[in-house]
Amino acid sequence: MAQLLVSCVTVNVPVAEYNLSRAALDAARDAESPRYASGLWYKAEEAFKQGERLFNDRRYPDAEKLFAEAKTQAEKAENAARIARFQSGDTAP
Repeated sequence: MAQLLVSCVTVNVPVAEYNLSRAALDAARDAESPRYASGLWYKAEEAFKQGERLFNDRRYPDAEKLFAEAKTQAEKAENAARIARFQSGDTAP
């Protein structure tokens, strides 16, 4: 009598992290981060692009980390851009 052993591996596909980082980048872009906080914007955009590549290669744990980094940097860029715009007189808080 032969027995078959089947194993299931659960893989956490970071779809929510992808969507949250994408939304954070969109908000940062709307706040004109590329103009007012270009260094932070660049870091956010690069982390997101690298995360997308890893996501497409199914390297989900690494992609998840980069999406979290992209979200954090995008939020920082958005805040910095809003402050810079206010200080320059371009907008009200």
